Amino acid sequence: MSLIAVTRFEAVDTVEATEVRDRHTALVQAVRTATPGLTEARLGQLPDGQWVGVWRWDSMDTLKSVRELAPNLPEVKAAFALVREGTSAVEEIEVLDEL
Repeated sequence: MSLIAVTRFEAVDTVEATEVRDRHTALVQAVRTATPGLTEARLGQLPDGQWVGVWRWDSMDTLKSVRELAPNLPEVKAAFALVREGTSAVEEIEVLDEL
C-alpha cells in the first residue's frame, strides 16, 4: 500500500523561492538515484509563505529505508539548510483508496 508524506516548513528569511525549488529538485533526484520507490514529489507554497512538500512512496518500508540513507546524502543537508529551525512538521498518510 502506498504512503504520502507531507512536510511543512518555513524557509529562512534570506532565501529566494528559486533556491528552495532548485534544492528540492536536487533532493528528489538524489533520493530517486539512491533508492527506488519515490513515485511522486511535489513542492508548493501556501499563502502564508509556508512551504509544503508532498511525496508519494510505494510503501512504508521504502520510506523507512530512505530515512536511514538520508543523513548521508549531501542534497538532504543542502535542502534542510534552507529550513528555519523548529518549523518542520511531517505527516504520513497511508493511502486506502485510489479512485
